[in-house]
Amino acid sequence: MNKFSKRFTLMGKAGQMECLLDIPEGPARGIALVAHPHPLYGGTMENKVTQTLARTFVTLNYVVARFNFRGVGASEGVHDHGVGETDDMQLMLEHMQANYPNLPVALAGFSFGTFVQASLYQRLLAEGKPIDRMVLVGTAAGKWPVPEVPQDSIIIHGEQDETITMTQVFDWARPQDLPVVIIPGADHFFHRKLGHIKNLVIQLWRKDGASEA
Repeated sequence: MNKFSKRFTLMGKAGQMECLLDIPEGPARGIALVAHPHPLYGGTMENKVTQTLARTFVTLNYVVARFNFRGVGASEGVHDHGVGETDDMQLMLEHMQANYPNLPVALAGFSFGTFVQASLYQRLLAEGKPIDRMVLVGTAAGKWPVPEVPQDSIIIHGEQDETITMTQVFDWARPQDLPVVIIPGADHFFHRKLGHIKNLVIQLWRKDGASEA
């Protein structure tokens, strides 16, 4: 957490959701939702990659929300294989848009969180509710049926990821003609490589004109 972070709870379909809000020092330029890795394998909103994504968006002057999925920490309910988690993420989005209206929305996730965010994107697309952009790190292709994502999505993967191999990610990205940024020497959890994630996202966000810090 940073000095502008605060914990809060939100009532979801399966009970209370334990949440964190990270607020930039200046005026918010957008809303970012960050999803953590698989809850049955130790994934929480305090995961280092998840925290890195949150801090990155704060640097970009986005107000950032994340929460523990069902059954993690103080969040109630049980793991729902991505379905209920997507429901909860949409509820969080509605909550954030009510509190921060008329701001663009970014979706970001790590590992299992990429499946949740891609699923939410497709749901919002069907409902005619566009988002600004997506950042997917360690995309869970081959582990879960990750849906298609926008062409301007930032896809980051570790060269030495043995949990989700580069082949699996390329097989998912190739039909969509999506570029994938590979971090040499990085494993699934990006040990000693977290700074690369932050730097890449900030550089690509600014380069493409999506935002400025």
